[in-house]
Amino acid sequence: MDFTLPPEIEDVRRRTRAFVAEHVLPLEADPDSYDAHENIRLDLLREIQARAKAAGLWAPQTPVELGGMGLPIIGWAAMYEEANRSIFGPVCFNAAAPDDGNMNLLVKVGTAAQKDKWLKPIVEGRVRSAFAMTEPHPGGGSDPSMILTKAERKGNDAWRITGRKWFITGAGVADHFILVARTSDEPRNGLTAFLFHRDQPGWRIVRRIPIMGPEEHGGHCELVFDGLEITDENVLMGIGDGLRITQIRLGPARLTHCMRWLGLAKRCMEIAQAYVAERQGFGIRLAERESVQIKLGQVATAIEIGRLLVMHAAWKLDQGEKARKEVSMAKNHVAATLHLAADVGIQLNGARGYSKDTVLEWIYRAARAARLVDGASEVHEMVLAKAYAKEGDGFWAWG
Repeated sequence: MDFTLPPEIEDVRRRTRAFVAEHVLPLEADPDSYDAHENIRLDLLREIQARAKAAGLWAPQTPVELGGMGLPIIGWAAMYEEANRSIFGPVCFNAAAPDDGNMNLLVKVGTAAQKDKWLKPIVEGRVRSAFAMTEPHPGGGSDPSMILTKAERKGNDAWRITGRKWFITGAGVADHFILVARTSDEPRNGLTAFLFHRDQPGWRIVRRIPIMGPEEHGGHCELVFDGLEITDENVLMGIGDGLRITQIRLGPARLTHCMRWLGLAKRCMEIAQAYVAERQGFGIRLAERESVQIKLGQVATAIEIGRLLVMHAAWKLDQGEKARKEVSMAKNHVAATLHLAADVGIQLNGARGYSKDTVLEWIYRAARAARLVDGASEVHEMVLAKAYAKEGDGFWAWG
């Protein structure tokens, strides 16, 4: 059992870390680097993305022949963790949600024509994308079988879409959309995935939903479909394969969230450690206090557990397995760890941590969403309980 990164992946990890330190981290300290929604300013982002491309650090999840780096999923884990040492990092390398998950999905299931039309512009960074699945009550959320948005036949080769979606990440700036809609009442084969462009008529963004923030570019939007027409050539996989599409996309996408969150959790530790090593109170440095050491030790342990869970799940996915329970364990643990790391970082920095003098409060607000996105923690706990009930002692089998 070898936990050493392959040399080529270790090289990518080191180069990513150096790039972030030189080109990305310095931007965080400048208020002018931020847009109105507390993310990196788009014109500045384009400059950094050009540098990342020139450095050969671009679209790590996409095959080389399509313009990416062609890394295995364990390579994503190593690179994404380093990328998210900065709050601005992942998007600089075209490794941020939702584009990340959409590219991976289109690589796996898109036709050659679909890859050329819908995937290639995302890989190149010319457009952004969104995945439109979640709906307001009583529609589908963590349970996609509850989706109510309808796709009804119009003529021999087209579909007419009606319904509503919300909390669609990045929709405000996306040009390419993947939409999951109901094409029949069949329990397992009643959903279908479609591709459409923002310029097509028959749909609109109702609002950009205000959240705690910070926000991804394009926010989290509510969409209404009132006659959008999509032709058969823009159906992903086949009619009735929508549920499979969600499963293919969301497993790896959940894990890439974890990879990035580990980078943010480590950044919280980095800021906290630097501060307690210098700050003195009542005659000694904070770092010398046992209570402080206990907090840092607990967070360090939780982060390392998370890294092992993520890498194990990534390895299983690379072997062609679904790794459903492994991804759920990683998702739950790392989401909680990110919240813990941000909370401890703020606590040890005191008022400084609560202020905007560091990125800790930014990470703290972002961390609260981690236990909700791509399936609430309770949903993943249900997945794990069902797996244990089915597998018994085999739940912990090696290999």
